[in-house]
This record gives sequence, C-alpha cells and structure tokens, in this order.
Amino acid sequence: MFEERTIIYFDPFYFKNGNTAKPKYFIVLKNIDNNVIIASLPTRRDSIPQNYIKDYGCIELPSFNFNCFVISSGIEVTECGKSFDFMTYLYGQQIDDYSINYLSMLYQNEGSDYTIFGKVKIDIFDEMINCFKHSNTIKRKYKKMLNE
Repeated sequence: MFEERTIIYFDPFYFKNGNTAKPKYFIVLKNIDNNVIIASLPTRRDSIPQNYIKDYGCIELPSFNFNCFVISSGIEVTECGKSFDFMTYLYGQQIDDYSINYLSMLYQNEGSDYTIFGKVKIDIFDEMINCFKHSNTIKRKYKKMLNE
C-alpha cells in the first residue's frame, strides 16, 4: 500500500495536528525502509501567486519561497488511466513524513478506510520528484531523502 508512486484516497484522512479529518488524496513520494514514508497531500486549492499561471508542471519561485507541482484536470496520472477531475496542486512546503506503523493501525480496511487510486505514471512521478528535490523551499531533510 505504501509503495512509491502510489496514490491513496483516504476517507477521512486524519491530519497530524488532530484538528481536521476530511477525504484526502495522498501520494507516496518515498518509502524509507518500510518504516517511514515521505508524502504529499494534493489539493485543489490554488495558492500560486497571481502572475504565475501554469496548468501543468513545476513552479519554482525562489523570491516567494514557493514551490508547487501542478497537474491539470483530465491528464491521465496513473498507469491505469485515472485522472483528477480538478486542477491539482502539490506544494513542496507541505511535504511531510508519516510512520507506516501508525498509518497501518489507523487505516486497516481497504474499501472503507482507504482506496488505492493507482500508481503515478513514471514520467509524471519523475517530473514531480525533480521539481521537489531541486527546490530551495523544501526542507533539507526531505530533499536529501528524495535524492537517495
């Protein structure tokens, strides 16, 4: 379930701060020794500065300390041909790490707690990872892990 490139849909996803639980997609960017994963929680919220419009790919704005990977709606993202029905934004600043043991305890039942949406196509995944690992806005520890 926590293989790199896997998109998981949690309903609901319980955020680390404990204040929020809502349906959420989750993309596994890196699996480290089947212990910890580095992941991105894509969103449909557009927080890109106004003058920088892009409908697909990497946006790196060092002067704003901003990094984002954009996926247009309708683009086949997964190997099985699935796409998001909305513009999707993966913000570098929101990359985080999660304990596999904790997630496995919390989400035990596929079909009710979570659904495997599919595996990101390798070319899209490589673009995504390159966008993050070459950004100065990503936490150093995550850049190092993504480069391994």
